[in-house]
Amino acid sequence: MAAQKPSVPKGTRDFTPAEMARRTFIFDTTRDVFRLFGYLPIETPAMENLSTLLGKYGEEGDKLLFKILNSGDFLEKVRKSGSQEDGRSDFTSSDFSRQISGKGLRYDLTVPLARFVVQHQHELIFPFKRYQIQPVWRADRPQKGRYREFYQCDVDVLGSDSLLNEVELIQVIDELFSRLSIPVIIKLNHRKILTGIAEAIGTPARLPDLTVALDKLEKTGPENVIRELLSRGFPDQAVSRLRPVLGITGRIKEKKGLLENFFRESETGRQGLDELCYIMRYCKELDIRNKFEFEPRLARGLDYYTGTVIEVVSRDICIGSLCGGGRYDDLTGIFGLPGISGVGVSFGADRIYDVLSEMNRFPDSIGIPVRALFVNFGSEEEKFSQKLLASLRRNGIPGELYPEPVKLKKQLDYAHRRQIPFVVLAGKDEIAAGFVTVKNMLNGDQQPVSHRELMDFLK
Repeated sequence: MAAQKPSVPKGTRDFTPAEMARRTFIFDTTRDVFRLFGYLPIETPAMENLSTLLGKYGEEGDKLLFKILNSGDFLEKVRKSGSQEDGRSDFTSSDFSRQISGKGLRYDLTVPLARFVVQHQHELIFPFKRYQIQPVWRADRPQKGRYREFYQCDVDVLGSDSLLNEVELIQVIDELFSRLSIPVIIKLNHRKILTGIAEAIGTPARLPDLTVALDKLEKTGPENVIRELLSRGFPDQAVSRLRPVLGITGRIKEKKGLLENFFRESETGRQGLDELCYIMRYCKELDIRNKFEFEPRLARGLDYYTGTVIEVVSRDICIGSLCGGGRYDDLTGIFGLPGISGVGVSFGADRIYDVLSEMNRFPDSIGIPVRALFVNFGSEEEKFSQKLLASLRRNGIPGELYPEPVKLKKQLDYAHRRQIPFVVLAGKDEIAAGFVTVKNMLNGDQQPVSHRELMDFLK
């Protein structure tokens, strides 16, 4: 039998130790920022019941769910072609799908959060501030910046209607990207503004179709959005009324003026505009370091948003959104706990990684986990080195001993390739004299260091 060529599924990746060091830097920085604002960690299972996931992400999102086949000999229970036994002739693919699959990989971390809050409501303190860093899966077409398996870093507040939560999340976004040295644009909109637009053009019942089309505006352009709306059955008059919004530009004040006129007969639209202006005024007073702007066409295409909508993009690298989210007023109601308002954002760790790589913004130090390599000269020297190493490790200095007493050149080459900055040589003469020789792998310098001073030297 020919050897099988190793591979991974499209849209997934392996990560080398060097890549993992960089990813860990992103995750650690993210956790530090989340904790700084008082958020608490949770985790949920990789798989959820399909009943939990379906119908929460809109028509497009449901198509991207990875479904898991039922375990065991489930096919015995599936009736052939709609089952001739019960006389059915209308057996559909959905019927078949329900019989062979009852679970799916999570599409995001927000819907599982809503399920979690309902199940654990009596154990939680509200407002409940949580963060979650775990992988999600989407049956999407792999391309630059888009994967089928990727990590999300979510932060949410549930159980509070206050717009201060939105302000705080914008501060979280600003702090994290400032720490990562990624200049970004924070785009803001409000679901009620989108509802107001639908009302103003005379199609209030067609909001889901309108948001799906608007979500493609940046990728496809206004004319393609218009064509899609017409193909979905929007009246010519409604599309004509929408044109000024599709082409809206200018400063926040100018966009606000246009929409105030547009919403003369939409109370919902005016309310959304007032709430968003409150958030932006507050952020301006807090001196947010990254640019934020009002984008009234921003939809993000998810059905569960009810208030503020947020999207973050890099100012320098074209790769899609690095972070997104918004307010969802009754997502827990689907699971039997109505009236719990929530708001949150999700950071895409994989896209952040790609941006940092392309901009060469990772700190040089993160790829150097080991501070010192002890050369192995033989059994006696090895035991002495192990004692020194144990002392270093107890004091938080990472180090290792080469496992075999091979030629010095090979051990030094290992240290060089691992980017270990110091090599410690403890031969018989050094041990007897009470010192070791420390070689700096960056400049080649060598110097004697006493056993007592070694720890301070390596620090």
